Amino acid sequence: MHPETFLQVLKTLRRSPVLRQAPIFRMQVSRSESPFTILVATLLSARTQDTVTVPAVERLLAVAPTPERLAALDEATIARLIYPVGFYRTKARHLKELARVLVERYDGRVPDTLEELTKLPGVGRKTANLVLGEAFGKPAICVDTHVHRISNRLGIVRSKTPLETEMQLMEKAPPAYWADINAYLVALGQTICLPRKPRCPECPVRRWCERVGVTG
Repeated sequence: MHPETFLQVLKTLRRSPVLRQAPIFRMQVSRSESPFTILVATLLSARTQDTVTVPAVERLLAVAPTPERLAALDEATIARLIYPVGFYRTKARHLKELARVLVERYDGRVPDTLEELTKLPGVGRKTANLVLGEAFGKPAICVDTHVHRISNRLGIVRSKTPLETEMQLMEKAPPAYWADINAYLVALGQTICLPRKPRCPECPVRRWCERVGVTG
């Protein structure tokens, strides 16, 4: 897909009222502007539906709204507060260690670079990019399963790994559009471009889609 076509796809997705009802936008509305809140919410959302993530984030932050307060909790308490998010015991361990690192190395602040964020316990490139974009307004492309799958299905990229997808998307769109890539491709994947049986007739960008791998 030509870069100009890709920009037209993004602009069209921006205007789609159906996508505004996607869970990703309901999740964003529930987040505060605190980098710490966004980091915690992003960590808890991995492999967990937003209907479970949002209450878990609210329960945890009501008790531990700062890294200092979170570091003071034991793992069992954190696990109880975030249950039933996916892998809640592992996430509780990561959150406890994450809070300690933020307090001891960063004076309780969330770092604002990809290099420093990916050094934090439980934080990979996907999470770091999302935090950079949402918390700090920095150009970053968060490639999750939706973005990787739909970018290839639309024909925007030809990639085998999320990292390859990220690199190719960076070449397709100027930095000003990078934040939209995750939000709107995820919204499309949650509502219309489903992994199985995509609802192609309802898709606002069907005219540009190459339907790679789609049968029927």
